[in-house]
Amino acid sequence: MENLNALKARTAEVVNLNRAASVLSWDQQTYMPPGGAEARAEQMATLRKYSHQVMTADETGRLLEAAEQEVAGLDEHNDEVGLVRIIRRDYDRATKLPSEHVVEFSKTTTIAHETWVKARAEDNFALFLPTLEKIYDLCRQRAEYLGYQDQLYDALLDQYEAGATTAEVEALFSNLREELVPFVAAILERADQVSGEPLHRAFPADKQAQFGLMAAQKMGYDMRRGRQDLTVHPFCITFSRDDVRITTRYDENFLSDGLFSTLHEAGHAIYEQGIPARYDGTPLGRGVSLGVHESQSRLWENIVGRSRGFWRRFYGELQQTFAGVLDDVSVEDFYRAINRVSASYIRVDADEVTYPLHIMLRFELEQDIFNGKLAVKDAPEAWNAKMEAYLGIRPRNNAEGVLQDVHWSSGIMGYFPTYAMGTMLSAQLYNAALADHSGIPAEIEQGEFSTLLQWMNTHVHAYGRKYMPADVVVKATGQPLQHHAYMNYLRAKFGEIYGL
Repeated sequence: MENLNALKARTAEVVNLNRAASVLSWDQQTYMPPGGAEARAEQMATLRKYSHQVMTADETGRLLEAAEQEVAGLDEHNDEVGLVRIIRRDYDRATKLPSEHVVEFSKTTTIAHETWVKARAEDNFALFLPTLEKIYDLCRQRAEYLGYQDQLYDALLDQYEAGATTAEVEALFSNLREELVPFVAAILERADQVSGEPLHRAFPADKQAQFGLMAAQKMGYDMRRGRQDLTVHPFCITFSRDDVRITTRYDENFLSDGLFSTLHEAGHAIYEQGIPARYDGTPLGRGVSLGVHESQSRLWENIVGRSRGFWRRFYGELQQTFAGVLDDVSVEDFYRAINRVSASYIRVDADEVTYPLHIMLRFELEQDIFNGKLAVKDAPEAWNAKMEAYLGIRPRNNAEGVLQDVHWSSGIMGYFPTYAMGTMLSAQLYNAALADHSGIPAEIEQGEFSTLLQWMNTHVHAYGRKYMPADVVVKATGQPLQHHAYMNYLRAKFGEIYGL
């Protein structure tokens, strides 16, 4: 395995360069002063350029071909076979991208982040427009370089959910939409049955951080290998399986924003910390896809974190943390408040029922722009029209509309569908875990999460990137991704809350 070992050493350099770039990205979104954007763009571009050059070098290709010969004949489930298979995929994709494109993309999106932050704060889409138009052009170029068989969007989606196609996502969303839209309408007719008032009281940020991190650690987030910081748009980032960081934001008059973003990002971090140590520093050493990743964050945030059992165990501690604030609110009323369904402007604050509609909106807008049906400059009005069609509301400004998400400034078009895919998958995975361990809900009510965590470790985390995302889903649940488990979960939970 001489060539394979040399290939491992070479790809380890790529991993280290990319993780160093991630450190700079984390710093930019947490502590870097705005004036550092130009220099940071150059630093990021340098790291991305050298990472790309190492990955696409002739020597990498030679070692890869030789390593493929060395592992030929081994069992297809062998780690070495899986590693070579993933390196082949990464190499083939990387060699299609010119180094100049990689550098320009990195520089543009690094500076774009600061432009977006300013535009969002000032509610000024015109400020962001030229940069956004350039990013869409660069994404079109990237799709053409990578190639696709059917739709341009396929090439972009494949970056985040390997093997998935636009047509498959459209079919999945269509099936979900058919059942979800009337269900949402039925709930909204009874919206006044549940009050969200208890969540809009005085909740000091330091106390929110204290409780949120306590809950995240109980679920399995290892703070010896992690930390939490503040940012404009919460995210999780990995520098190694032993350094997985999360961020959040707090609204001292709205408890849910900080609390559930903490649990959400902790779910991502728990996945990354659960990747086998033997994969760390290799191309296998991270989550298999963003859809599968999102299944983990939505599982811990919603299925566990918004469950009645969870709050029967932890509501007393919440009341003690915010002494006197929630004394007049029963655990049942609090449970209903955190699960209140409403037409909301902000995706990250959306309830479980309406959340996928926010994703479908973005998915459709991105496709329309790439297909030439919509000009980037017209995105705000198109956004508002779709919000009205899906949720019956129009954003009052662009900051709570088209400017609310960080993703476009990062150039990660094709990412949004994975949020809804992961949301559906969270219910599918939870059902599979319950089939093996029916006592999980009772354990959650006792504040015990090890059985559920161990099941996810074994059936999801343990694979790293060894298999394709669709294969991981089938291995874990026995069937491809579908919408039925999610809709059944929604009907059972929210049907009971709203008397449907």
